[in-house]
Amino acid sequence: MTDGIKPFTFDTPGSTLVEWGAAKRLGELMGDWFTERSLLIVTDKFLHENGLLDPAKASLEAAGFTVTVFDDVVADPPEAVLMSCVEKGRAAGADVVMGLGGGSSMDIAKLVAVMLVSEQPLSELYGIGKVQGKRTPLVQVPTTAGTGSEVTNITILTTGETTKMGIVSQQLYADKVLLDAELSIGLPAVQTAATGIDAMVHAIEAFTSVHKKNPMSDALAKEALRLMAANLVTACEDGNNRTAREAMLLGANLAGQAFSNSPVAAVHALAYPLGGHYHLPHGLTNALMLGPVLRYNMAEAAPLYAELADVVMGPSDEGVQARSAAFVAFMEDLMDRSGAPRRLRDCKVTEDSLPTLASDAMLQTRLLVNNPVEVTEEDALALYREAY
Repeated sequence: MTDGIKPFTFDTPGSTLVEWGAAKRLGELMGDWFTERSLLIVTDKFLHENGLLDPAKASLEAAGFTVTVFDDVVADPPEAVLMSCVEKGRAAGADVVMGLGGGSSMDIAKLVAVMLVSEQPLSELYGIGKVQGKRTPLVQVPTTAGTGSEVTNITILTTGETTKMGIVSQQLYADKVLLDAELSIGLPAVQTAATGIDAMVHAIEAFTSVHKKNPMSDALAKEALRLMAANLVTACEDGNNRTAREAMLLGANLAGQAFSNSPVAAVHALAYPLGGHYHLPHGLTNALMLGPVLRYNMAEAAPLYAELADVVMGPSDEGVQARSAAFVAFMEDLMDRSGAPRRLRDCKVTEDSLPTLASDAMLQTRLLVNNPVEVTEEDALALYREAY
């Protein structure tokens, strides 16, 4: 007799619409979803100035929405960007918030939706479950297939010169998510590769997470990995391929749901200091550290990696160790073919900074506790050296 299923909780946003071209009729959709009509769109200057928002904005205004755009979001956003966005939203009387863009825009949108109606200071929000009360209605519309931020309850902010902190709360889950892969057409190949690998890391780490791994996150992680492994290179080589773009966006979304419920681990813990010190894109830092961490974790995670090998390569009669090694080799080959940079030295990371990076990685205890194998500072330094 087995012990049955271990109790678990699975949380995700209220509703997701998957529809090619739906951003062009956002006014109609938003009108059906909400009674509020003063909308704050949180995005970045590149998307705004390149006209990607124009069809959506025209549709919203035609449907009676007053639209205010905040486009000062940057990668690894600092607290000042958040507070500036909150100020603009309050001045406009915004009563509904939309994150439209990459992970940074959606992360800022989450907290703005909280802070527009909350009297809690930002300093009290950091950590897990610290947000109190309700928030403004929130919609997320991703334009890259990577972070999965549209379906997570996590926001990461840059809090100092090189440090980041996270806010994790149920209130950060969106009310509505729109997946319109047409918005990702034109994303450059290097960014497609980095964000796609980022999403694959989410799936892999969710599947091997120590504390909250569960059957629902496992199923989503496997399907996410299947979709992205089969379509990453095509999306990089042919950015206009609708099938590949839709598969990548859906895969990233599924991976986001998986890791929001079964948290990520050492790859992310080692990636964050690279972003903090060198301002490298988050997806790229994950790609740089994935290979070394996969090999390091094989001591404990080999059976799980063998399962994932069947997902991305098809079933085989090989033993667990051989199959696990084949999965790691598959991922490294996939990253090579995607065109993403593969070594720290290629991204202007200096060798003498590696001990500092290793020390900073030890601060990511929230992530390291989820890793299948314990990572000491000495281990972290060895992993950085391997990636160098």
